[in-house]
Amino acid sequence: MENNLPEKSSTFNKRDVHIDDINSETSLPVEESTKFAAEEKPTATETDIKEEKPVEDDQEYQKNAEIETIETEDAPPPLEIQYTVETALEDVDRFLTTLCAPNGEDEESSLNIPEFAEKCLDLVEETIVKHESGEFKAKWGQLAEDDIAFFDTVDRISKLNISISKIKSHQNHSLLINRICGIQQRAMSFLEDEFRILLEEPRSVESEQSSGDTKAKQEQPGQTENYNSPSYTPDILSSLNRIAKEMIAGGFESECCQVYTMARRNAFDEQLSRLGFEKTSIDDMQKMQWEALEREIPKWIKTFKECTILFSSELKLAEEIFTDSPSISSSLFINLTRGLVIQFLNFAEAVAMTKRSAEKLFKYLDMYETLRDSLPALDTLFPQELANQLRTEMTTTRCRVGEAAICIFCDLENSIKSDTGKTPVPGGTVHPLTRYTVNYLKYACEYKDTLEMVFKEHSKIERADSTSRTCTDYDESYNRETGVEESQSPFSSQLMRMMDLLDANLAAKSKLYRDISLTCIFMMNNGRYMLQKVKGSAEIHSMVGDIWCRKKSSELRNFHKNYQRETWTKLLGCLSHEGLTSNGKVMKPVLKERFKSFNVKFDEIHKTQSTWVVSDEQLQSELRVSIQAVMIPAYRSFLARFSQVLDPGRQTEKYIKFQPEDIENYIEELFDGNATSMARRRV
Repeated sequence: MENNLPEKSSTFNKRDVHIDDINSETSLPVEESTKFAAEEKPTATETDIKEEKPVEDDQEYQKNAEIETIETEDAPPPLEIQYTVETALEDVDRFLTTLCAPNGEDEESSLNIPEFAEKCLDLVEETIVKHESGEFKAKWGQLAEDDIAFFDTVDRISKLNISISKIKSHQNHSLLINRICGIQQRAMSFLEDEFRILLEEPRSVESEQSSGDTKAKQEQPGQTENYNSPSYTPDILSSLNRIAKEMIAGGFESECCQVYTMARRNAFDEQLSRLGFEKTSIDDMQKMQWEALEREIPKWIKTFKECTILFSSELKLAEEIFTDSPSISSSLFINLTRGLVIQFLNFAEAVAMTKRSAEKLFKYLDMYETLRDSLPALDTLFPQELANQLRTEMTTTRCRVGEAAICIFCDLENSIKSDTGKTPVPGGTVHPLTRYTVNYLKYACEYKDTLEMVFKEHSKIERADSTSRTCTDYDESYNRETGVEESQSPFSSQLMRMMDLLDANLAAKSKLYRDISLTCIFMMNNGRYMLQKVKGSAEIHSMVGDIWCRKKSSELRNFHKNYQRETWTKLLGCLSHEGLTSNGKVMKPVLKERFKSFNVKFDEIHKTQSTWVVSDEQLQSELRVSIQAVMIPAYRSFLARFSQVLDPGRQTEKYIKFQPEDIENYIEELFDGNATSMARRRV
């Protein structure tokens, strides 16, 4: 039995045993208790055993004694406490508390590092090795207890390193401090890797669904903000938050911020690429053809709008990860997003710097609206000072885009003035300049609110320039001439000026026609086209107003009257009764000449004006009806009164070539652009 008793543990040290724990087990002093634990038990004789136990219990007693001997051999001494990470951290906490206690300078200078430190570092290092193994890495964020324990371990090591470094005699413990630094560096490197992995592999509740469902969601309109936003589970957010906290507390703020910035910037770049927007330098954009650049503008608009949504969620993410460091979260968010905002502004400025042309106006206005509408959202995300700076930069870029739009209007105005072509359009139809200008202005008025803002901003710039004529000066002179209300906006003034320039240009072009009747048709065609476009669009109608419409309608009526007078009034002279009778008798030779003259003139009018074009069906119908209303009754009355004067038969057929119904049919063939021979029709 003596050989089976346990020997004294070689690893046992009484400093490993807490005094309170020992006192709670025995009332003996520490030295006596340790001595008692280490002494061998006396061997009992058979006689003693028989005296203490009955004979029938001897076998059972022997069995119990053997079991007790085996347990004693395997177990550590009864009073020895196993040293674990938890107890080591408790010792670190007590030591840190001692350092934080108010001590004199001499005490602090002579303070010694406790002997438990080496053992503690051994256990901490073992813990780090375990977490560096694949087991913990693969399950990070799922083993909450192990994660918390590891964080606690890293936290103590960081505090221990900082505290010992503050001791004035820390040079005496350089080897220990170097080891602590090495262990901390190793732990922080592990946390840095985990921080990067968790940031680069976001997981959300939606991500647990099948990839097919996720793709379908992404393709649905209005769902872009769901997959654009950085989305992490609460567990991963908690882990990211704790890692960031430990790295910052341990003095590894720079490494933590660098990993975060790189991961989130890569995420943004991936998102931009998914939206189809590619980074392009200003120099490269200047070399691009407009067709290629035009395809990039809708992508820019979509991406910029998406980014204003993304910025909000990005700020929330930074605040959740760096909860205890609001200044860091704000700085990271600013550094990440400000660069993207500047990148988008550079794109807009590069577009505004391209060579101006009329077709670019509407793209400019789309970009202008995007910059204008995105500003309030960005204002709420950035700190006041940066928000003011970005507001200034965005306003500057928006003004440059607006100035490009103003320049396009100036170019269009100049093009109207300079269109002095000497070739009249065939058939007096609507001139291409009219179609282009009116439709251009009509579509521009769909952006009337935006253009009002653009022109108002531009008028402020003009007022600041004493050498420029301001829009206000023009407004006053224009209102005195037209009677339009004094509150007319700069854009309304610009629009009316261009309409007036178009009218003047058309009046000049109408003089290219030698036939006055065709001049009237040309002016009616173009005036009617302008009026119908204005009446058909609420936007442009609200800009030019009812006064302009009434004025244009009055002009059209005058041109109509002039046309009737120049063409059909002269023809009606052939049907006049004046000069046909003498002494109450009809002079047959004069009557024959009247019929002959009417036939020739009507045939010439039909031949000529059937090639003229009146494209507006309503105007065409109005012209034909008005002509018939004048000609048919007059011709029918003249024919009924004088046709019997002619001899029946051959003489009648020679001079009376048209019946009233023929006249009506021939009038219906006018203004359709197709010349038709009357002789061929009659055959």
